[in-house]
Amino acid sequence: MKNIFLLLSVIFLISQAGCAKSLKYSHEEIKDFPPTVQEHIKNHEVSIGMTKLQVRYSWGGPDTVNVLTPGEGGKERVEWVYKKVFFKTRLVFTDDRLTEIISNEPGIAK
Repeated sequence: MKNIFLLLSVIFLISQAGCAKSLKYSHEEIKDFPPTVQEHIKNHEVSIGMTKLQVRYSWGGPDTVNVLTPGEGGKERVEWVYKKVFFKTRLVFTDDRLTEIISNEPGIAK
């Protein structure tokens, strides 16, 4: 019985990994975003074109931030990395807009 309880506890903790860093928001804070972006935030999803703030509302802060070489015309490029146990998702922002999603996690749009 102890082993089953321990196993269930470990599974629960793993499933909650990354949830503690999510950013709380109010309806007032996201009301001016386009309706599709509001839905993504409410469903903890990200999509190309979202800003860093919108992604932070949806997924919380990244585990790692990497400054990349500038893009065309010297545009700022930053990579946010999110890790969940066996999965890793990299989000690349160009001038504050999400331009690339690279992930090995099932269900993450690419």
